Amino acid sequence: MALALALGAGGGWAASLANLPLPWMIGAMLATTLGAAGRLPLAMSMKVRSVMVAVLGVMLGSGFTPEILSQMAQWSLSLAGLALYAVTAGGTAWLYFHRVCGYDRVTSYFAAMPGGLSEMIVVGTEMGGDARIISLSQSARLLLVVLILPFGFQFFLGYDPAAKPTAGLPLGQVPLSDLGVLAACGVVGFFGAKAIRMPAAAVVGPMILSAIVHLAGWSQARPPFELVAAAQVVVGAAIGCRFAGVTLRLVTRAVGAALGATAILLAVNIAFAAVLHSAVDLPTAALMLAYAPGGLAEMSLIALAIGADAAFVATHHIVRIFLIVVLAPLTFKVLARGRAGPPRAPE
Repeated sequence: MALALALGAGGGWAASLANLPLPWMIGAMLATTLGAAGRLPLAMSMKVRSVMVAVLGVMLGSGFTPEILSQMAQWSLSLAGLALYAVTAGGTAWLYFHRVCGYDRVTSYFAAMPGGLSEMIVVGTEMGGDARIISLSQSARLLLVVLILPFGFQFFLGYDPAAKPTAGLPLGQVPLSDLGVLAACGVVGFFGAKAIRMPAAAVVGPMILSAIVHLAGWSQARPPFELVAAAQVVVGAAIGCRFAGVTLRLVTRAVGAALGATAILLAVNIAFAAVLHSAVDLPTAALMLAYAPGGLAEMSLIALAIGADAAFVATHHIVRIFLIVVLAPLTFKVLARGRAGPPRAPE
């Protein structure tokens, strides 16, 4: 883990010098992915990741302001469209994995779901899917989406990586009272969400509590820059470490297959964003990120980086996660009843 963090921090620093979009996360992700491909002994503790994701949750919650409450009525149509998006995107990607890549039905189904990475791996394995393929497919999709979207916004929409800060003040300039409030939001929000088994508890719980605190006017502070940069390094390194210990042949096959699936998911994403943009008065960039088949923390960070409404993006991803985590396993069971039984993954 020490090697992964050192490699991730070095990659993030290099990416920041190169003025890449979202440098600390993307640099860490690329550095550790390359290290994993080179068979370096890399690992990341999910407990450490959860702590740092909680920091990002607090930061996202600080973006909720009273002005946002008046805009939420405009979000109803785009929120309602998430269910149709999940069915369309997941169903299309399932056909691709099953018919083109040759994965069995169970593995294809859970590899195709656009969200709920950890939950899809666990549930898909329990139902007979290939845990390695599901894990690599979901991880590769996340890696590719995190890479493609920031550079896409930079090249096609003119986003300047240096123009928009993604965090608050330096650590030494944040009052201790504000640091205490933010820390309480992270700790209480995380353990409270975990106690009620909320999906993505590490980010959703702190975000909700931080949003309440900031909407109530008890604090206007954001987590300090250094802490947010460290959180991005850990999140990026955790993505890269998912490829550690896996044969290069399997990684190449999984990433190649995931590239096609990611293209399909992004195409559906762009189509939904275009349709919704014409139907509601919401920016296309925010809609693309809200419907993007990436992680809640990662897509919200990109929203902050390009100046999009991070609260809008985060809210949509929370709803999408709930829909997929709750409905995807139930839907699979219903579909499986119509057959002799769900097929087992090949040994």
